[in-house]
Parts: sequence; C-alpha cells; structure tokens
Amino acid sequence: MSDYYDAFEMSPVPAPGPDAVPPEPFRGIYGMPAFVTIPTTDLAASVDFWTRGLGFIELFGIPGRVVHLRRWAFQDVLLVPAESVPEQAPAMSFSFAGVLGQVDSLVEDCRALRPDSVDGPRDTPWNTRDVVVTTPENARIVFTAAKPFDPDSQEARNLAAVGITPPGVGRDDNERHA
Repeated sequence: MSDYYDAFEMSPVPAPGPDAVPPEPFRGIYGMPAFVTIPTTDLAASVDFWTRGLGFIELFGIPGRVVHLRRWAFQDVLLVPAESVPEQAPAMSFSFAGVLGQVDSLVEDCRALRPDSVDGPRDTPWNTRDVVVTTPENARIVFTAAKPFDPDSQEARNLAAVGITPPGVGRDDNERHA
C-alpha cells in the first residue's frame, strides 16, 4: 500500500481524539457515491429505531415507497417497504463512522429501544471501537469510532505492517517501531 496519500479533507469524519466533535447531520442533496437499501415490513418502526437509536435524520420520504435517512455526508440509508425480512441478521454488515464520544449513548439508546440489539463495544486491531447493532429489519450495522492514535500501540504496529502510517511518519520510522 505505497501509493496512498492523506485525503482526510474529503471526509466528514473528524480526527480521532477524546474531544472529537461529530458533525451535524448533513441535509444537502447530492449524488450519493454509495448507500444501502434496507427492506422493512414496518417503515414507521424502522424510522423510529434508526433515528432514535442510531442517530439518523429523516432527510425525506415518499409515502409508502421510501424513507431516505442520513447522519453525516455520505452516510445514507434508504428504507423501503417489503413483504418480509430475513429471520436473522446476515453475516454481511454495513458500517458507519462515528466518534468515541457517541459510542456509549448509541449503545444505551439502541438497548432502550430493543434490549438485545447491541453487541459490544469492542476494540479492534485496526484502532477502532465498534458496536454491532441488529436493526428491526435484521440488518447488521456496525457503528465504528476511531480511537486516538498511539504510535507505540499494537494497533499502530498492525497498521504500519500493512503500510499505513500517520502523517509525518515515514516508512523508516515505522520499521524502527516494528
């Protein structure tokens, strides 16, 4: 992975840190580069869970056809009516970025709405804290928040081993830390 470059200015995700502030929900209309479409047997119940539990807003809806939900820019979900939904969540998941300060309240909010909907939080080898949420539609949603970067951590060594280094740190510096 030697051809990458720092492009964080494109992302609405703030730099990780204990005081990271999430952006406000993005209400602009744009060509969506990616989105997820989730079938539901109960649009109202699904919208309630996604907005009150996961922190999305209802950007707009076409009654009986689609509800467009969003958190930050490029975090779009389309809920569409369906006759049925899977009886259990699939192995596949869809992830949304957040900040560490949102993890606990998201867990509490989701558990208040659906007590068995949350698994985690768990820290990952790639320096995030993840929460897996099973929605009323049995979608597996991963809420992921980057942890502050510690250059002496195992997570930093894991990332350096695949060529990902923080700005200002060269390959030679990473090889000394490995």
